[in-house]
Amino acid sequence: MSQKLPISRVMQTGILHCAPETPLCEAAKRMAERHCSSILVMEDERALGIWTEHDALDVDFSNVDAMRMPISQLMSQPVFSIEENVPLGEAAIRLRAEGHRHLLVMNREGKAVGILSQTDIALNQGLEPYLRLREVQSAMQSSPLVLPGDLLLADAARHMRQQHHEAVIVKCDTGILGIITERDLVRFIARHPGNTRLAELASRPLRSIEASDTLIHARDLLIDNRIRHLAVLDDDGEIAGLLGFKDMLAGAEQLYLKDLRTALEQRDAALTQSRQHLQLAERVIESSLEGIIITDDQTRIEFVNPAFTHLTGYTLEDVAGRTPNVLASGRQDGAFYQAMWDALQQHGYWRGEVWNRRKSGELYLELLTITAIKDENDVTQHYAGLFTDITHMRENEEQIRHLAYYDPLTHLPNRRLFEDRITLAIRHAHRSSDLLAVVFVDLDHFKQVNDTLGHAIGDELLLQVSERMQDKLREDDTLARMGGDEFIALLPGISEFEEVTLVAQRLIDTVSAPFCIEGHEFRIGCSLGISFYPDDGEKPETLIQCADAAMYRAKQEGRNAYRLYRCDIDVQARDHLTMETDLRNTVEHGDGLEMAYQPLVSRQTGALVSAEALLRWHHPTRGLISPDEFIPVAERSGLIIPLGERVLEMVLGQIRTWQDQGIQPVPVAINLSARQFWQEGFIDTVIAKLSHYKVAPSAISFELTESTLLNKQAQGIEILQRLRQLGCRIAIDDFGTGYSSLSYLQELPIDTLKIDRSFTRTLGGEKRGNGAIVAAVSGLARELDLCLVAEGVETQEQWDILGTYQVEMIQGFLTGHPMNSDDFTQRLMARPSKVLPYQKARNTSS
Repeated sequence: MSQKLPISRVMQTGILHCAPETPLCEAAKRMAERHCSSILVMEDERALGIWTEHDALDVDFSNVDAMRMPISQLMSQPVFSIEENVPLGEAAIRLRAEGHRHLLVMNREGKAVGILSQTDIALNQGLEPYLRLREVQSAMQSSPLVLPGDLLLADAARHMRQQHHEAVIVKCDTGILGIITERDLVRFIARHPGNTRLAELASRPLRSIEASDTLIHARDLLIDNRIRHLAVLDDDGEIAGLLGFKDMLAGAEQLYLKDLRTALEQRDAALTQSRQHLQLAERVIESSLEGIIITDDQTRIEFVNPAFTHLTGYTLEDVAGRTPNVLASGRQDGAFYQAMWDALQQHGYWRGEVWNRRKSGELYLELLTITAIKDENDVTQHYAGLFTDITHMRENEEQIRHLAYYDPLTHLPNRRLFEDRITLAIRHAHRSSDLLAVVFVDLDHFKQVNDTLGHAIGDELLLQVSERMQDKLREDDTLARMGGDEFIALLPGISEFEEVTLVAQRLIDTVSAPFCIEGHEFRIGCSLGISFYPDDGEKPETLIQCADAAMYRAKQEGRNAYRLYRCDIDVQARDHLTMETDLRNTVEHGDGLEMAYQPLVSRQTGALVSAEALLRWHHPTRGLISPDEFIPVAERSGLIIPLGERVLEMVLGQIRTWQDQGIQPVPVAINLSARQFWQEGFIDTVIAKLSHYKVAPSAISFELTESTLLNKQAQGIEILQRLRQLGCRIAIDDFGTGYSSLSYLQELPIDTLKIDRSFTRTLGGEKRGNGAIVAAVSGLARELDLCLVAEGVETQEQWDILGTYQVEMIQGFLTGHPMNSDDFTQRLMARPSKVLPYQKARNTSS
């Protein structure tokens, strides 16, 4: 921490304030919502006083009227201030010397511009290297306050006040330990829980850390879990103490003395090295918030740092050559000091609490560490003392409210804060008989922007979207980010439904307007779902779920629109969830899945030359479910991967059965989903299954759509080449509906093109253009020496027309419906012994 750094660089710029007549409970509520440790009492832009979390200990929780007392009767005054250009080191020493927790920062014009706390100063010291070297047991409070859960809230506040504890461990009814802190007391004042049993109020379970762990690990646990205290466990797993962020910082600063001692011990050994250590010690001493005093071996004072002067009032000129007895208060007897010096002589250090007296005559309690500085002959040359004023010890934990309750990217409230606010809004709406609305917002096409232009632009897009939407809401409304590209808005105080629909349309319009980020101009949209209290629910989670369900309906019905919640939306969502659960059980156990096989025949001879495997699901209660229903569910849920493996096993098992029965099978085509095709290890899975069922790779063909290869062409070609090298056949399904070009098709290692049924269905009808498409595809297949298959052939007229376009193979109801395995086996057995090959003669090793 630089001594010359102005406090304006580290102060908190947001000033929470209230009027003098504000009830205590309302002031506490604001502090709880903003997660602030203090609130200023202001009138006509003048700071009259301040009320802090520590002041909550003085509230009489047994008196319900105390919660409604004007804050002016409970505040501390006057409010101490400091100019914004004061160096950080000077401000730090002043805080310690005067025993303040907060200073109001003023600019040159006398206007309040921020709040400076001891936490702001301590967290700019750069203590991480020290925290890594220090164990938890060196900084913990070894005698934590523990109270039974049957005691009342007023009892806890009284014990904490009398014993100077900022937290109390509570033994709850279940045997689990909980904790109540000063900040909890503020929340209780805001919530009016009454003089309730501690067991009902304590936060639980109490998180813990081992005494031998490092302070850096403790700090990370406090931040990651968003808590203020950890129980410290000894080797037997028993609670040995309590550790807070304040204790951790205070404990870490004790290492400064060790650095100082090292520097002094090495001074006579090497002049250059000693100078470096002394310079380091000087920086530590000058920037420390702790008072430091150095004496000779006769305890005559040789040096004191600026913090000593501000804490005691004595300058170096006042105390040079005198002994530390100048600070003696008379509160400790001779036996106390004798024990101190005995410990110094025996162990080389002493640490404890001492009552001393300032130059002004004021008594104060300090936590003092004295270390004997010895030379290379182990002879004491100096004594170094480091102390801090703990008369009015205050918590020293950084305010992590932004991490706990706000989204780090957009700075909007996160889910946790939104749930708190909607809970309060529902209570208010219940009392006032108002409506409130929940608007769930999901961005349309955000993933496409994020994947195409990169996450940096995606993040900036989310930030701009949040700013646009925030601008369209009222001051009392809450906009939160739920995660990803999902937002949610809370609109309290609604009198008519139309008010919300107007807001929803404004949100859609503002999000739909063009964005320009880093030279990229594009548009997105958003789908909104709206639920109302109390019509659609009376609990926060119900209203959020209803709005979410309505949003999905908006997406299903075209996107970039809003929908109000209706009961049938919830029914549909539950139906999809039930289907997913049933499908998962079916995939795991195999019951209810059946393969159907549709023949592919030669158009020239009519002979059966191949088949396409089609999956069927026989549900135990709903009967036969169409693939159009369950395949999308499998895609969304990720079940398409194990389902695809199950299909591969069933087809290979059937081919193996035909071979064992002496039946010559035809190649069977298996449809591949994009997720299955791009799954890591897909080729290895195919090889393993073929080996297990002892089936030749040439016995199967894989069909995939053009769109599967669209975004990653080079990687897709590599996978196809490996399948071809293995011996499997490859077909492009639904050809003509995608984006393939001639140059691209020439690179694909495929065997077959399948003309989509949408082109063959209308052959001979009014859509004459489809004949031209078929003719073009046929020419393309001949140019690339590919086999051409027409799907969806249902009439003799289509059969004849396809002959004029030199289509080689036909698939459709005209030549055979999908058959179960028994019926298809009969057709296999009835076919001529000589069958045309599935494909033209080509070099399949390419």
